[in-house]
Amino acid sequence: MTERSDLPSPDASGGARGPVVRIDLERRRDDRPPRGRDSVATEEPLEIRLRFTPPGATAPLERTITVTMRTPGDDFELAIGFLHAEGILPSPDAVARVDHCTGAPGLPAGSPQLFNIVTVELRPGVAVDIDRLTRSFLTTSSCGVCGKASLDALRDEGLTPVPAGPTVEETLLRALPDRLREAQPLFERTGGIHASGLFRPDGGLELVREDVGRHNALDKVVGALAARGELPAHDRILVVSGRTSYELVQKTVRAGIPILVAVGAPSSLAVETAEEFGVTLLGFAGRSGFNIYTGAARIRSA
Repeated sequence: MTERSDLPSPDASGGARGPVVRIDLERRRDDRPPRGRDSVATEEPLEIRLRFTPPGATAPLERTITVTMRTPGDDFELAIGFLHAEGILPSPDAVARVDHCTGAPGLPAGSPQLFNIVTVELRPGVAVDIDRLTRSFLTTSSCGVCGKASLDALRDEGLTPVPAGPTVEETLLRALPDRLREAQPLFERTGGIHASGLFRPDGGLELVREDVGRHNALDKVVGALAARGELPAHDRILVVSGRTSYELVQKTVRAGIPILVAVGAPSSLAVETAEEFGVTLLGFAGRSGFNIYTGAARIRSA
């Protein structure tokens, strides 16, 4: 049985459980009772499937693209954002429907697998690179590929540097990590979850998505933009709660976002990718300042 929903449904959430689970625990703390309960972020698998009908075909094909561990909620956004980040979706308007699987043959009612499969269905006739589907799944299921091959792959796909976009006051950029932190309800409850936030150049917060996975939180943001028809996002600022890897930068490039602000450190390949594709990359951002690794021209001094 499948629960179907037409796009857009940016706030569709799933999961047999919610994003937070209450658990029993024992404490070894001087100022707290020895037994109690605590809130922890839910972590469950999500299988992302793609259903498409190739040009000239009479019946649709369905492929499993990946399985990722995520925090339930905003699953449709996560699926669309992931497919966009991997270059599998030719365009956001190629999506016809998103299905949330609510059961499978042989599974009893209430099984923890309920809602943990999402199928993205493309419009009839949309061309899909079958070989790319296989390559994408193998890459996300393994230890990855070398840095040079990763950058070469992005160039070969025809990705171009993001446009100049806005210039932003340094003082505003210092304030954004705190604004992101204040908008993280799941972190407030659990202390163990990542976030990605999208801001306007004036510092206004547009949306925040949380997840146990840094990549998933960003995919949810990109999926929300896709559902709204707002990609590429050349006039936005992205703020992430952790460190910056190559994967986060390439997702930023595909979304067309010119400024990426991270609370943590970048990797060497993240810096190289940001430089290659014209992204302003900031690290160790906070009230006291930040490091500029690439794209300083977009930052105005106070």
